[in-house]
Amino acid sequence: MTLAPDPVLLEVSPEGVAILTLNRPETRNAFDELLIQNLAEHFETLKGADHVRVVFLRGAGASFCAGADIDWMRRGGERSVEENEADALALARMLKHLHDLPQLTVALVHGAALGGGAGLVAACDVAVALKDATFRFSEVRLGLTPATISPYVIEAIGARWAKALFATAESFDGVYAEKIGLVQYSVADEAELRTMMEYLSTLALGAAPGAVEDSKALVRFVAGHRIDDALAKETARRIAQRRASPEGKEGLAAFLQKRKPSWDQG
Repeated sequence: MTLAPDPVLLEVSPEGVAILTLNRPETRNAFDELLIQNLAEHFETLKGADHVRVVFLRGAGASFCAGADIDWMRRGGERSVEENEADALALARMLKHLHDLPQLTVALVHGAALGGGAGLVAACDVAVALKDATFRFSEVRLGLTPATISPYVIEAIGARWAKALFATAESFDGVYAEKIGLVQYSVADEAELRTMMEYLSTLALGAAPGAVEDSKALVRFVAGHRIDDALAKETARRIAQRRASPEGKEGLAAFLQKRKPSWDQG
Protein backbone atom coordinates (compact mmCIF):
# COMPACT_ATOMS: atom_id res chain seq x y z
CA MET A 1 0.00 0.00 0.00
CA THR A 2 1.44 3.37 -1.06
CA LEU A 3 1.02 6.22 1.38
CA ALA A 4 -0.34 9.48 0.01
CA PRO A 5 2.26 12.26 -0.07
CA ASP A 6 2.04 14.96 2.58
CA PRO A 7 -0.34 17.71 1.36
CA VAL A 8 1.98 20.38 2.77
CA LEU A 9 5.79 20.28 2.92
CA LEU A 10 7.83 22.39 5.35
CA GLU A 11 11.53 23.17 4.99
CA VAL A 12 13.46 25.43 7.37
CA SER A 13 17.02 26.56 6.72
CA PRO A 14 19.59 26.98 9.53
CA GLU A 15 19.30 30.76 8.99
CA GLY A 16 15.57 30.70 9.70
CA VAL A 17 14.02 30.78 6.24
CA ALA A 18 10.90 28.59 6.16
CA ILE A 19 9.30 27.38 2.93
CA LEU A 20 5.79 25.91 3.03
CA THR A 21 4.84 24.13 -0.19
CA LEU A 22 1.27 23.16 -1.03
CA ASN A 23 1.82 19.65 -2.31
CA ARG A 24 -1.28 18.54 -4.23
CA PRO A 25 -0.07 19.25 -7.76
CA GLU A 26 -2.53 16.78 -9.28
CA THR A 27 -5.37 19.08 -8.14
CA ARG A 28 -3.42 22.32 -8.70
CA ASN A 29 -3.13 22.48 -4.90
CA ALA A 30 -6.86 22.88 -4.40
CA PHE A 31 -8.22 22.99 -0.85
CA ASP A 32 -9.73 20.01 0.87
CA GLU A 33 -10.14 19.18 4.58
CA LEU A 34 -6.70 17.60 4.85
CA LEU A 35 -4.82 20.43 3.14
CA ILE A 36 -6.56 23.02 5.35
CA GLN A 37 -5.82 21.00 8.49
CA ASN A 38 -2.16 20.55 7.54
CA LEU A 39 -1.70 24.23 6.79
CA ALA A 40 -3.27 25.18 10.13
CA GLU A 41 -0.98 22.76 11.97
CA HIS A 42 2.13 24.10 10.25
CA PHE A 43 1.14 27.70 10.94
CA GLU A 44 0.64 26.83 14.61
CA THR A 45 4.10 25.24 14.68
CA LEU A 46 5.71 28.25 13.00
CA LYS A 47 3.99 30.65 15.41
CA GLY A 48 6.17 29.30 18.22
CA ALA A 49 9.34 28.87 16.14
CA ASP A 50 11.48 31.75 17.41
CA HIS A 51 14.37 30.87 15.08
CA VAL A 52 12.19 31.31 11.95
CA ARG A 53 12.42 34.83 10.52
CA VAL A 54 10.51 34.60 7.23
CA VAL A 55 7.87 32.19 5.89
CA PHE A 56 7.44 31.64 2.15
CA LEU A 57 4.25 30.02 0.84
CA ARG A 58 4.26 28.44 -2.61
CA GLY A 59 2.62 25.69 -4.64
CA ALA A 60 4.05 22.55 -6.24
CA GLY A 61 3.40 21.84 -9.90
CA ALA A 62 1.57 24.09 -12.32
CA SER A 63 -0.25 26.42 -9.91
CA PHE A 64 -0.12 28.16 -6.57
CA CYS A 65 -3.64 27.18 -5.47
CA ALA A 66 -6.73 26.71 -7.64
CA GLY A 67 -9.25 27.27 -4.86
CA ALA A 68 -11.62 24.56 -3.66
CA ASP A 69 -11.21 20.90 -4.58
CA ILE A 70 -14.15 19.63 -6.68
CA ASP A 71 -14.70 16.57 -4.49
CA TRP A 72 -14.58 18.73 -1.36
CA MET A 73 -17.21 21.03 -2.88
CA ARG A 74 -19.35 18.04 -3.84
CA ARG A 75 -19.23 16.76 -0.27
CA GLY A 76 -20.20 20.23 0.94
CA GLY A 77 -23.32 20.16 -1.20
CA GLU A 78 -24.43 17.02 0.60
CA ARG A 79 -23.88 18.37 4.11
CA SER A 80 -26.15 20.30 6.46
CA VAL A 81 -25.78 24.01 7.14
CA GLU A 82 -24.18 23.21 10.50
CA GLU A 83 -21.66 20.84 8.93
CA ASN A 84 -20.82 23.36 6.21
CA GLU A 85 -20.35 26.07 8.84
CA ALA A 86 -17.87 23.89 10.76
CA ASP A 87 -16.03 23.16 7.50
CA ALA A 88 -15.85 26.84 6.59
CA LEU A 89 -14.74 27.78 10.10
CA ALA A 90 -11.72 25.48 9.74
CA LEU A 91 -10.70 27.41 6.60
CA ALA A 92 -11.35 30.78 8.27
CA ARG A 93 -9.23 29.84 11.28
CA MET A 94 -6.41 28.53 9.10
CA LEU A 95 -6.29 31.88 7.27
CA LYS A 96 -6.24 33.73 10.59
CA HIS A 97 -3.31 31.58 11.76
CA LEU A 98 -1.43 32.67 8.63
CA HIS A 99 -2.42 36.32 9.00
CA ASP A 100 -1.33 36.37 12.66
CA LEU A 101 2.10 34.75 12.27
CA PRO A 102 4.78 36.91 13.94
CA GLN A 103 7.26 36.44 11.09
CA LEU A 104 7.26 38.14 7.71
CA THR A 105 5.07 36.01 5.41
CA VAL A 106 5.46 35.96 1.64
CA ALA A 107 3.31 34.31 -1.05
CA LEU A 108 5.13 33.25 -4.23
CA VAL A 109 2.47 32.94 -6.91
CA HIS A 110 2.61 31.15 -10.25
CA GLY A 111 -0.12 29.62 -12.38
CA ALA A 112 -3.54 30.03 -10.79
CA ALA A 113 -4.54 31.63 -7.48
CA LEU A 114 -8.31 31.30 -7.46
CA GLY A 115 -10.88 31.79 -4.71
CA GLY A 116 -9.33 30.58 -1.48
CA GLY A 117 -5.94 30.52 -3.19
CA ALA A 118 -6.19 34.28 -3.71
CA GLY A 119 -7.26 34.47 -0.08
CA LEU A 120 -3.98 32.87 0.96
CA VAL A 121 -2.15 35.55 -1.03
CA ALA A 122 -4.11 38.32 0.70
CA ALA A 123 -3.46 36.87 4.17
CA CYS A 124 0.33 37.11 3.67
CA ASP A 125 2.29 40.28 4.40
CA VAL A 126 3.96 40.35 0.99
CA ALA A 127 3.17 38.67 -2.32
CA VAL A 128 5.25 38.19 -5.46
CA ALA A 129 3.51 36.91 -8.59
CA LEU A 130 4.48 36.00 -12.10
CA LYS A 131 3.05 38.55 -14.53
CA ASP A 132 1.09 35.81 -16.28
CA ALA A 133 -0.36 34.31 -13.09
CA THR A 134 -4.16 34.11 -13.03
CA PHE A 135 -6.28 35.45 -10.17
CA ARG A 136 -10.05 35.26 -9.75
CA PHE A 137 -12.61 35.43 -6.96
CA SER A 138 -14.90 33.05 -8.78
CA GLU A 139 -17.41 32.22 -6.05
CA VAL A 140 -20.41 34.11 -7.49
CA ARG A 141 -20.20 31.97 -10.62
CA LEU A 142 -21.00 29.01 -8.37
CA GLY A 143 -23.77 30.78 -6.45
CA LEU A 144 -21.46 31.36 -3.48
CA THR A 145 -19.65 34.27 -1.84
CA PRO A 146 -15.95 34.60 -0.85
CA ALA A 147 -16.95 35.03 2.78
CA THR A 148 -14.07 33.38 4.66
CA ILE A 149 -11.36 35.10 2.65
CA SER A 150 -13.08 38.50 2.58
CA PRO A 151 -11.42 40.05 5.69
CA TYR A 152 -7.96 39.53 4.21
CA VAL A 153 -8.81 40.57 0.67
CA ILE A 154 -10.56 43.73 1.85
CA GLU A 155 -7.58 44.55 4.09
CA ALA A 156 -5.25 44.05 1.12
CA ILE A 157 -7.10 45.87 -1.69
CA GLY A 158 -9.84 47.91 -0.02
CA ALA A 159 -13.60 47.62 -0.06
CA ARG A 160 -14.27 49.11 -3.51
CA TRP A 161 -11.89 46.83 -5.42
CA ALA A 162 -13.06 43.85 -3.39
CA LYS A 163 -16.71 44.57 -4.16
CA ALA A 164 -16.00 44.91 -7.88
CA LEU A 165 -13.97 41.71 -8.12
CA PHE A 166 -16.21 39.67 -5.82
CA ALA A 167 -19.37 40.68 -7.69
CA THR A 168 -18.01 40.18 -11.23
CA ALA A 169 -15.63 37.22 -10.74
CA GLU A 170 -13.38 38.98 -13.25
CA SER A 171 -10.14 37.18 -14.04
CA PHE A 172 -6.91 39.22 -13.83
CA ASP A 173 -3.18 38.67 -14.10
CA GLY A 174 -0.18 39.40 -11.88
CA VAL A 175 0.34 42.88 -13.33
CA TYR A 176 -3.25 43.82 -12.49
CA ALA A 177 -2.88 42.20 -9.05
CA GLU A 178 0.09 44.50 -8.42
CA LYS A 179 -1.91 47.53 -9.60
CA ILE A 180 -4.67 46.92 -7.03
CA GLY A 181 -2.35 45.93 -4.19
CA LEU A 182 -3.09 42.23 -3.95
CA VAL A 183 0.60 41.62 -4.68
CA GLN A 184 3.51 44.01 -4.18
CA TYR A 185 5.74 42.70 -6.96
CA SER A 186 5.00 41.17 -10.37
CA VAL A 187 7.92 39.49 -12.13
CA ALA A 188 8.55 38.05 -15.57
CA ASP A 189 9.67 34.48 -14.87
CA GLU A 190 10.70 31.85 -12.32
CA ALA A 191 14.26 33.17 -12.22
CA GLU A 192 13.02 36.60 -11.14
CA LEU A 193 10.70 34.93 -8.62
CA ARG A 194 13.71 33.20 -7.04
CA THR A 195 15.66 36.48 -7.07
CA MET A 196 12.81 38.20 -5.20
CA MET A 197 12.74 35.32 -2.72
CA GLU A 198 16.44 35.81 -2.01
CA TYR A 199 16.00 39.59 -1.77
CA LEU A 200 13.11 39.35 0.70
CA SER A 201 14.99 36.72 2.73
CA THR A 202 17.91 39.14 3.06
CA LEU A 203 15.59 41.92 4.21
CA ALA A 204 13.87 39.66 6.74
CA LEU A 205 17.14 38.36 8.17
CA GLY A 206 18.35 41.93 8.63
CA ALA A 207 15.31 42.99 10.67
CA ALA A 208 14.79 42.54 14.41
CA PRO A 209 12.21 39.73 14.80
CA GLY A 210 10.40 41.34 17.73
CA ALA A 211 10.20 44.64 15.88
CA VAL A 212 8.75 42.86 12.82
CA GLU A 213 6.03 41.27 14.96
CA ASP A 214 5.25 44.57 16.67
CA SER A 215 5.20 46.44 13.33
CA LYS A 216 2.60 44.03 11.96
CA ALA A 217 0.51 44.49 15.10
CA LEU A 218 0.92 48.27 14.82
CA VAL A 219 -0.53 48.33 11.31
CA ARG A 220 -3.51 46.22 12.36
CA PHE A 221 -4.19 48.52 15.33
CA VAL A 222 -3.76 51.87 13.59
CA ALA A 223 -5.78 50.85 10.52
CA GLY A 224 -8.87 50.42 12.68
CA HIS A 225 -8.65 53.71 14.56
CA ARG A 226 -9.42 57.36 13.93
CA ILE A 227 -6.45 59.74 13.96
CA ASP A 228 -6.90 61.62 17.23
CA ASP A 229 -5.05 62.36 20.47
CA ALA A 230 -5.78 58.91 21.86
CA LEU A 231 -4.09 57.32 18.85
CA ALA A 232 -1.12 59.69 19.20
CA LYS A 233 -0.69 58.63 22.82
CA GLU A 234 -0.91 54.95 21.93
CA THR A 235 1.65 55.20 19.13
CA ALA A 236 3.97 57.14 21.46
CA ARG A 237 3.59 54.40 24.07
CA ARG A 238 4.44 51.72 21.54
CA ILE A 239 7.61 53.39 20.25
CA ALA A 240 8.73 54.12 23.83
CA GLN A 241 8.40 50.42 24.67
CA ARG A 242 10.43 49.52 21.59
CA ARG A 243 13.17 52.02 22.45
CA ALA A 244 13.45 50.53 25.94
CA SER A 245 13.40 46.93 24.72
CA PRO A 246 16.55 44.79 24.40
CA GLU A 247 16.19 44.91 20.61
CA GLY A 248 15.81 48.67 20.62
CA LYS A 249 18.89 49.15 22.80
CA GLU A 250 20.93 46.70 20.72
CA GLY A 251 19.86 48.37 17.48
CA LEU A 252 20.90 51.81 18.69
CA ALA A 253 24.20 50.52 20.07
CA ALA A 254 24.99 48.75 16.80
CA PHE A 255 24.20 51.92 14.82
CA LEU A 256 26.43 54.08 17.01
CA GLN A 257 29.23 51.51 16.95
CA LYS A 258 28.89 51.07 13.19
CA ARG A 259 28.38 47.31 13.38
CA LYS A 260 25.61 44.86 12.55
CA PRO A 261 23.08 44.21 15.33
CA SER A 262 23.01 40.74 16.84
CA TRP A 263 20.02 39.56 14.83
CA ASP A 264 21.29 40.68 11.41
CA GLN A 265 21.95 37.68 9.17
CA GLY A 266 21.36 39.62 5.98
